[in-house]
Amino acid sequence: MQTLALSKAPIIASHSAVRAVCNVSRNLDDEQLLALKKNGGVVQMVAFSGYVKQAPPPTAERTQAIAALRAEFGLPAVGGGGGGGGRGGLNALTPEKRTEYDQRMAKVDSQFPAPPRATVKDFVDHIDYAVKLIGIDHIGISSDFDGGGGVVGWNDASETFNVTLELVRRGYTEAQIAKMWSGNLVRVMRQVEKVAGK
Repeated sequence: MQTLALSKAPIIASHSAVRAVCNVSRNLDDEQLLALKKNGGVVQMVAFSGYVKQAPPPTAERTQAIAALRAEFGLPAVGGGGGGGGRGGLNALTPEKRTEYDQRMAKVDSQFPAPPRATVKDFVDHIDYAVKLIGIDHIGISSDFDGGGGVVGWNDASETFNVTLELVRRGYTEAQIAKMWSGNLVRVMRQVEKVAGK
């Protein structure tokens, strides 16, 4: 809200979703979304599972199994909830040890499955909510693959079409989808450049 009050240019919320759909502090509440609309900015809805849908906590057995596996490989005790069991320290492993760790982690995942992750449909629920509240001109789409992002159906760039397909299924037009994939962001960037030029 302070950024919106101070900025002479439209702003971008590059990695957020809707707090009314998933109550996470990184997500924008209705007041923030409406202020962003008034500013002329854009919110880039992020396909980060934990921001899209709150999963139940992992079972105690899963948490214990991951902690034991990480200790065995000399890794810091982090994670426990996600499908990867926390990625901290894995880069320090040799390629052989990393392969062994990944194989053992797959067994943990099989024996004690991770809580369900958000899906493309859950992700597009955020887009629908925001479009109804602030309009199509203020919505964009962002991934977060290099930061642990992704949802079931959009885990990497090769699955990007699944998002477009879900938008089509919900009745969005080609022009509306183009605005969300790039048009709105490009518009804001051009407006920011004009303000910067003054």
